[in-house]
Amino acid sequence: MVDKIIHIEQESMFEYTGNYSSFERQRAVRLSQQQAMYESQQQRVAHLQSFVDRFKAKASKAKQAQSRIKMLERMEMIAPAHVDNPFHFSFRAPESLPNPLLKMEKVSAGYGDRIILDSIKLNLVPGSRIGLLGRNGAGKSTLIKLLAGELAPVRGDIGLAKGIKLGYFAQHQLEYLRADESPLQHLARLAPQEMEQKLRDYLGGFGFQGDKVTENTGRFSGGEKARLVLALIVWQRPNLLLLDEPTNHLDLDMRQALTEALIEFEGALVVVSHDRHLLRSTTDDLYLVHDSKVEPFDGDLEDYQQWLSDVQKQESQPAEGAKDNANSAQARKDQKRRDAELRTQTQPLRKEITRLEKEMEKLNATLEAVEEKLGDSGLYDQSRKAELTECLQVQAKTKSSLEECEMAWLDAQEQLEGMLQSD
Repeated sequence: MVDKIIHIEQESMFEYTGNYSSFERQRAVRLSQQQAMYESQQQRVAHLQSFVDRFKAKASKAKQAQSRIKMLERMEMIAPAHVDNPFHFSFRAPESLPNPLLKMEKVSAGYGDRIILDSIKLNLVPGSRIGLLGRNGAGKSTLIKLLAGELAPVRGDIGLAKGIKLGYFAQHQLEYLRADESPLQHLARLAPQEMEQKLRDYLGGFGFQGDKVTENTGRFSGGEKARLVLALIVWQRPNLLLLDEPTNHLDLDMRQALTEALIEFEGALVVVSHDRHLLRSTTDDLYLVHDSKVEPFDGDLEDYQQWLSDVQKQESQPAEGAKDNANSAQARKDQKRRDAELRTQTQPLRKEITRLEKEMEKLNATLEAVEEKLGDSGLYDQSRKAELTECLQVQAKTKSSLEECEMAWLDAQEQLEGMLQSD
């Protein structure tokens, strides 16, 4: 476990505190802030240059024009944010986009006699971009398998359009790669008529270059296998993408490249992910998988966080009905004992949730204060550059800490709800 990361980028060295996930968030915020400062400065430069160009030849304005020339000369230019990303790929336009692509009406799914999801109604059309929310074990992966055809419905029918082409990613698919074959051989089986150089160029966009493109996948890491599976999916030009935790094992640069490619994808997308940045960037609608139902969620990821909190509070209330129905002193005694045991087991988790909630309140207050300060237009004057830089650093650090707290809170809530549900 590390608590500090040194990252070298664009011939500069940057220091980040926290673990790798924290580093990803802080770096993304830093690049975003740098780009915002760059664009703001470019607007000011354009304004000053426009004044100089218009009035430098006029005697009455010569002094003011000269003053602005000097201001431009003294200005320390901010570089645009630039990411050295070794991955570069995009989804080619699907060969067809039938409408609808897939339709479910009163479909139920499960395993054996156990129904996991009941009366599902879902209509996927080109441009649908859905993120699935729900606690662990609620049925999100079951729904993805159902959509992918890996699981047959218990009841109801799934209508698939003629010309539908699925792109399905799940962690278990990494095991389907042939250990004695290379990335080049895997892709050549999909495209036997293509020139080898074209296949090599394509795989290079996913980081398979040089000897790596001919190396057997049996020696690959989890991240390399995931990249290859994604490369094979992208090559096939799907019009419906089903992604179950696609960013697991992927590093920051590959996550960013995948996010950018998905933003431009023209087909329909259904994704399950704990990567909040991916969900925010690539989905338009959220669906909640809960209590055997799949329903549109009215809100964003912050509202989902509140929903988790509310459900946890409801489930932690004493089961009054069960207690009223207890027809003996022994039954009431046993129930009290079980309640006491559950309170003891969950106490550390409840304390941690309370601590995280208090920490989030403090961070939100800090963020509100610094963003109010950033709203002062005078802060962007050259004379206050140091103060602006400090404010942006505080903002970036606070946002990163808040995101980390929120993720920890969500994980703790899901753990607590799992304990209460299994009781």
